[in-house]
Amino acid sequence: MKVLAGRAALVTGANQGLGLAIARAFVEAGAGVVMCARDAALLEQARAEVAALAAGGERVVAEAADVSKRDDVERLAAAALEAFPDLQVLVNNAGVYGPMGPSESVDWDQWVQAMEINVYGSILMCRALVPHFRRRRYGKIIQLSGGGATNPLPRLSAYAASKAAIVRFAESLALEVQDDGIDVNSVAPGALNTRMMAELIAAGPEAVGAGFYERMKKIADDGATPLETGAALAVFLASAASDGITGRLLSAVWDPWADLPARRDELRKSDVYTLRRIVPSDRGLQWDRK
Repeated sequence: MKVLAGRAALVTGANQGLGLAIARAFVEAGAGVVMCARDAALLEQARAEVAALAAGGERVVAEAADVSKRDDVERLAAAALEAFPDLQVLVNNAGVYGPMGPSESVDWDQWVQAMEINVYGSILMCRALVPHFRRRRYGKIIQLSGGGATNPLPRLSAYAASKAAIVRFAESLALEVQDDGIDVNSVAPGALNTRMMAELIAAGPEAVGAGFYERMKKIADDGATPLETGAALAVFLASAASDGITGRLLSAVWDPWADLPARRDELRKSDVYTLRRIVPSDRGLQWDRK
């Protein structure tokens, strides 16, 4: 049985890399898909590739758009709802690393652009589709995150800041819409050997730091995390199996996400898989004010 049969999703940044893998996995799981990216020609090639997998007649639609531009987002949302009036899933995958180098000297316009794509683009997409999900009393929002949300990344400050920001936005939005049957979660897909990884390695150790460069190069040489790993988690979060699991940042590689439905009530009462401040007592230190 296809776990996404009868569902439809909008996936941004879907013309290559993880976004394309998610679109592919969604169609194979039975969902109709609207694929979005800025490069219309590459997007159409990706759409044809995904459409070839639609053994059950699933519809695959392509709509070129820049998610950092409000007019584009509104047009994209309207096109998606015209194609799939019962749209249930939004995957905010579009993202960039942004400038690489010391924060005080990287190109400021590129730094701002990274925030516009990674943060504003995701928020604009949510603003465009949350009213639709509220009316339906159901929806799934999946935000792609990464190591930048939970670890400092010197010389990649725009990327790190944007990923932390969007995860906290997702946590906040999850609470806003929790009574509307809308689940909002973030995904850390692991280190992926994609165009972004190639850009990082091409920038070199002078830009990103010798230690980080060597670590990423080793990951790339060893094969990195398969794209299918993150795509599988996205399928789970888009399915009915994950209903009620919300406001979480889940690692596709390290977390036992497939077992979470059995732990739904326990999870709901905890702050597991969330961004939280660490205080001294959390580490066995007696610095806390009495």
